[in-house]
Amino acid sequence: MSKVDNELKCAVVLVNLGTPEQATPSAVASFLGRFLSDKRVVNLPRILWLPLLYGLILPLRSRRVAKLYQQIWLKGGSPLKMFSEQIRIKLAKKLAGKYEVYLAMTYSEPDIPKVVQQVLAAGHQRVLLLPMYPQYSVSTTAPVFDSYTKSLKNTYNIPELRLVKEYYDEPAYIAALAHSIKQHWELTARGEVLLFSFHGIPERYARNGDPYPQQCEDTAAKVAALLGLKQSQWRLCYQSRFGKDPWVKPYTDQLLTQLAEQGVKSVDVISPAFSVDCLETIEEVSCELRDVFIEAGGEQYHYISALNDSPEQVDLYCQIIEKHTQGW
Repeated sequence: MSKVDNELKCAVVLVNLGTPEQATPSAVASFLGRFLSDKRVVNLPRILWLPLLYGLILPLRSRRVAKLYQQIWLKGGSPLKMFSEQIRIKLAKKLAGKYEVYLAMTYSEPDIPKVVQQVLAAGHQRVLLLPMYPQYSVSTTAPVFDSYTKSLKNTYNIPELRLVKEYYDEPAYIAALAHSIKQHWELTARGEVLLFSFHGIPERYARNGDPYPQQCEDTAAKVAALLGLKQSQWRLCYQSRFGKDPWVKPYTDQLLTQLAEQGVKSVDVISPAFSVDCLETIEEVSCELRDVFIEAGGEQYHYISALNDSPEQVDLYCQIIEKHTQGW
């Protein structure tokens, strides 16, 4: 395809957070260093945070996290990268002739600056930037925008840009989650309570205007309504807190303990903030939190996988792309 042809097509750039290149302590340290040094992710004073990060946290944390990655590592790499790439491939096939679909990572390869250069080299003058985060947060979607715009700093003729800020309440997204849960219930005995466990953020982020918690609540409520659940049949909670600052509540581990102590014997858990399965869902939500529930007296714990590269997820992204490129 010629450069002139590409000028008439829209470049769709999917963006996910990133992953270590290998399941080794050095690769994990490199990835976590890029991730946790971003001011959008940890907005503590640099003079305090960076020495702590590089002097204590990375040396201690990287080896332990590498072992966890080794347990989930697939033949072709990390699940996050593999599922994200499969989504790109399937979208590219469905949208061939109208869009070119790229995949970038905020904190690993292929990183956003490199992908932006590929888009520019191809001659695209219209770009749809699609972060793979249903709910907006200053710690996830905002860094995508930061990196993209910074990548164009020395570009004379910048392409027209549209950003998909969030899709937490898109009907196709809500329907895809509900379908995934129903499929799970058809194969596995339904739990007494369905938990919507979202990745947490510090409370101060929400106080400063981050709409993430409200969007999480909206997503969970809409899915529960579509499933016809009563309030007693579902709960919302947050996992993956880090550090000593208070994070948005309720915490998933504490809620699981409370439910078990109240006599709840079976739960189903889904993590709607993750478009694809990754370390947090496979290791933390599926395994660590199961142990918390069982040790507190629970008996049946089932994790419902992310949408990954399912037909529903691919169709969802097709609809989002068509919606946000109207008029191009």
